[in-house]
Amino acid sequence: RKSMRVPAGRGPDFPTIFRTPESHPIPILPHPQVVLAASVVTKGGKALVSRQFVPMTRIRIEGLLAAFPKLVGTGKQHTYVETENVRYVYQPLEQGALFLLLVTNKASNILEDLDILRLLSKVLPEYTGGQTDEEGISRHAFDLIFAFDEVISLGHKENVTMTQVKTFTEMESHEEKLHKMIIQSKINDTKDVMKRKAMEIDKFKTDRSGGGRG
Repeated sequence: RKSMRVPAGRGPDFPTIFRTPESHPIPILPHPQVVLAASVVTKGGKALVSRQFVPMTRIRIEGLLAAFPKLVGTGKQHTYVETENVRYVYQPLEQGALFLLLVTNKASNILEDLDILRLLSKVLPEYTGGQTDEEGISRHAFDLIFAFDEVISLGHKENVTMTQVKTFTEMESHEEKLHKMIIQSKINDTKDVMKRKAMEIDKFKTDRSGGGRG
């Protein structure tokens, strides 16, 4: 599940975070029965967080997300809408100011998609400290992306509970911290070696100049 983070544009206050697999863009339709992306978007279609699970261009996912608000009716809860090529499975957040959204192809299993949506709806408050508004989602965007990765792999639902998602992300967090500590230790060691060499060179120059004067 190797992937990369791609900043997708910045508003006045919050970064929009996208994450997409490291691969060359290919068309959406050849991927049967998969979730293409999991996102949190504003009612205007601006993505606060978007995690793509199949290769697609940034322009393509931004277009799909921007088109979503025009298709949505009002006053509905867990539901979906379809276009010619994709299905949007969504849940309103913050009294309709935001939407938790899955973009799937039309061959995907709608019942499984709804299960994914229910689990992601638990992920949001867990990883934002209960602040599921635009500010909270934006502040915790990367934490949410990592949690999304535990729920969905290569477009398919993982067989995990909310407890397991927390456990896995905490394990990854500890591994990442350890990796950073090791790198920092190597950097510090290199700095120490360079400092010692610089002192040795200075001492050599001082000794040589002293010997020359004698």
